[in-house]
Amino acid sequence: MGKDQTVLFHSTIFGPIHSRRLGVSLGINLMPDDGKVCSFDCLYCEAGFNAQGAGTTGLPLRDQVRSRLEAKLKEMHANGDPLDVITFSGNGEPTLHPDFPHIIEDTLAIRDKFYPEAKVSVLTNSTMIFKPEVAEALKKVDNNILKLDSALEETMRLIDRPNSPGFSVDKVVEGLRQFEGTGIIQTMMLRGNHDGVDIDNTTDEEISALIEAYKKIQPREIMIYSLDRSTPEEKLVKVGKDELLAIGRKIESVTGIPVVNA
Repeated sequence: MGKDQTVLFHSTIFGPIHSRRLGVSLGINLMPDDGKVCSFDCLYCEAGFNAQGAGTTGLPLRDQVRSRLEAKLKEMHANGDPLDVITFSGNGEPTLHPDFPHIIEDTLAIRDKFYPEAKVSVLTNSTMIFKPEVAEALKKVDNNILKLDSALEETMRLIDRPNSPGFSVDKVVEGLRQFEGTGIIQTMMLRGNHDGVDIDNTTDEEISALIEAYKKIQPREIMIYSLDRSTPEEKLVKVGKDELLAIGRKIESVTGIPVVNA
């Protein structure tokens, strides 16, 4: 795929899709619908590399997100369609949206009106958790799913490729501690090669470092997963289900924190 791989989502509200683990999920994309905006440039991002550009449509306005979500939920409710979760995902990092905290407030209110039993989930790369208003918004949702792909600085930089030189493993682990008992830490397990450099975050050294980080953070749950779709870096390898289960059992036994395989 390489440079030809581009964004997945061409609208602000997408789905619903049927997720094996989450059930019926309606997606919200707070990024452009014809480009990508992210504070990471992950080798495995199914929406492609940041080099594709931000497109021309810009970020959806708060009022647009609210009206489009309300119209969709109203339609689904009238049809008697089920809904288990509303998930913030899409073409980049949702917490980069300048109105993210207000959009979360709107979403919770609309959810309560039409589908009070549905959960609200946010998939975030953890780069914006240092902004108090973003952190407070994340604390309000049902599933605050925060990325930590490696607890070793070099590996994190190889896999996630953060835009900010000031972003570091030590800093993010410290920042993630504010979600003790509530946050869900999500770790992508993979191995492969990029630009001639071998990458593998499943080694004993990597897992030991992750375990120490998880113990400091004390999330309510740890979610580990591997590749599911094509990736912009083609030389990445999916970690098999049995190996993931074994890694999960080890992490759970040492930390005492529930581990799920996504």
